[in-house]
Amino acid sequence: MKQPIGSYPRVCVRGDGRQVVSQAGSVLLVETVRKTALDRALSAALAPWRKPRAVHDPGKVLLDLALAVALGGERLADIALLRAEPAVFGPVASDPTVSRLIDTLAASGEKALTAIRTARSDVRKRVWELAGDRAPDAGGQVTVDLDGVLVLAHSDKEDAAATWKRSYGHHPLTAFVDHGPGGTGEPVAALLRPGNAGSNTAADHITTARLALAQLPKKHRRGRRTLIRCDSGGGTHAFVNWLARRGRWLSYSVGMVITEAIHQHVLKIPASAWTPAVETGGQVRDGAWVAELTGSLLDGWPQGMRLIVRKERPHPGAQLRITDADGHRVTCFATNTADRPIAELELRHRLRARAEDRIRAARATGLRNLPLHGTAQNTVWLEIVQLALDLLAWMPMLALTGQARLWEPRRLRFRLFSAAGQLVTTGRRRILRLAAHWPWTREITGALERLALLPNPG
Repeated sequence: MKQPIGSYPRVCVRGDGRQVVSQAGSVLLVETVRKTALDRALSAALAPWRKPRAVHDPGKVLLDLALAVALGGERLADIALLRAEPAVFGPVASDPTVSRLIDTLAASGEKALTAIRTARSDVRKRVWELAGDRAPDAGGQVTVDLDGVLVLAHSDKEDAAATWKRSYGHHPLTAFVDHGPGGTGEPVAALLRPGNAGSNTAADHITTARLALAQLPKKHRRGRRTLIRCDSGGGTHAFVNWLARRGRWLSYSVGMVITEAIHQHVLKIPASAWTPAVETGGQVRDGAWVAELTGSLLDGWPQGMRLIVRKERPHPGAQLRITDADGHRVTCFATNTADRPIAELELRHRLRARAEDRIRAARATGLRNLPLHGTAQNTVWLEIVQLALDLLAWMPMLALTGQARLWEPRRLRFRLFSAAGQLVTTGRRRILRLAAHWPWTREITGALERLALLPNPG
């Protein structure tokens, strides 16, 4: 009897297959584009940059780039993935055409960026309306998390510089809308900065917050329906004052640096003033307590600001800092929310850590490296990355259910987008047949059915 050689079966490979579609699951993103009218919005916004005899629409070229990035692309040339499948993605521009468009938009500066951002804002409003009770604002409030991200540069690019972590690259400041425990999140701003940009630059935080707020529906600009959260990089007088001036419709929860004055006040807090911290389910958080600081510490800060401090037993192996007290790790944040218990406010601020998940998703979606040389071109690339992340957030919100809504980009690509299919033409219809044995085919077909039930754009 012949013994098999190796652990895997041998197959004969030929390159003459026809009507086979790779990345067939990406029709989920295409249908999301169609239902949200993102293609129409970008086409109208970028119409001024279309030349009279141009074959390719600038809006579709930019959207094709975003789709390529959503599928895992990391450079302009990765649009070839779409070009290989015209039956799914339609005609796709050549590499020189794509490169010229990026240069043209970069040369237009803020005018082109504003056009793209306005289109995204208009579509976001429609998406949230389509999502209904699954939308980020279904609970009456939207949470926007600001955080910086280090993007390494492996070659000499404009504005690349040494970072505070002794690496080399750029230091963008980003903003994400938090979808809560039942979802992921979507980007609303990204400000490209040199690698040596400070973590606590108030002007950059104000600019990023402005861009983020401009992406939200106007109904959130009343009654404190929007919450801005950030770490201690935003704990500056200028930024907190800017937030406080919008206090009638804006809430904030901003981390603060533990100064010597705060440290001394923490040491004087009596044991009876500490309240146990809580977890998301309402149970007590083991080894953590919160208290509110008052008095002279608030002098010079906006009226109505509350200063809340938390102390917690450090995890095994963690190194204490000089500002920690009595063997406990101490953190502090400021907020203008007055009608909620301090333990609840501390939990709300601690959930800002979800922004790290959004940054991880962004790194896996075109932000691991800025592929272009000039700052203006890379600024356009950041808008493309945000479009890709928008699609990766909107599609699950509109079409997926259960745990699938929590899947990050890498898992979406591995399980859904990478599914292969066969394109069959019968009469005037084109049918994409997915493999019946693929474990997640039901997820794909179910999501497409839910998208089909959504109203078509007018």
